Amino acid sequence: MTAWLTRRRMAGGGGRRQGWDLMRVVVFGATGMVGQGVLRECLLAEDVREVLTVGRRPTGAQDPKLRELTVADVGELDAVRAELTGVDACFYCLGVSSLGLDEAAYTRVSYDYPMAAARLFAEVSPQVTFVYVSGQGTDSSGRGRVMWARVKGRAENAVMDLLPNGYAARPGFIQPTYGAVSKTRWYRFGYAVTRPLFPLLRRLLPNQVTTTDGIGRAMLRVARQGSPVRVLGNRELR
Repeated sequence: MTAWLTRRRMAGGGGRRQGWDLMRVVVFGATGMVGQGVLRECLLAEDVREVLTVGRRPTGAQDPKLRELTVADVGELDAVRAELTGVDACFYCLGVSSLGLDEAAYTRVSYDYPMAAARLFAEVSPQVTFVYVSGQGTDSSGRGRVMWARVKGRAENAVMDLLPNGYAARPGFIQPTYGAVSKTRWYRFGYAVTRPLFPLLRRLLPNQVTTTDGIGRAMLRVARQGSPVRVLGNRELR
């Protein structure tokens, strides 16, 4: 994973954060495909002084500004409360496929876990920029027929109601870049099969396709200067 850092480090700063101290950033789900891309961009950004990852296992990445917080249960964060105080941005990328899960099990990961993080930040870092990754097709009403879409819709609404700088990111078709790999086996197979089509898809459907590194850069831009909209569809992320 250290091969991520071969690209020249990005110049940071600007927008809302001009003149501020360098950012402390937290990434949940940094071992997942989107999280890998977001972590990479945070480590490359010159206006990020510290990156904390929170998860059940380490990422394997190496960088002087990376600290990894390992927790047995992502829904129980009291043990790392002090570490999350004074954080500038949280990028919540932890997720799971809904395939094979009932609504209760999916809700635990996709609603209960992010809300545990959001509630803690509301107490210890209330001005944090919190970006919750959901997905294209999420149901803002929280009452639709598609289980994953309504659960994620409820989570989006709850995050934005609780945190004044809460946002929802809804990427569409995601191209894994710079070595990012999905933890889901059939996703990995699908990406391998469709990889030759990515250039064509990006030309034909530019507002439906994004990349893992692009999502990371978009999240950092929101942390730096905010966004006029709080639900960031694929077009806004691009």
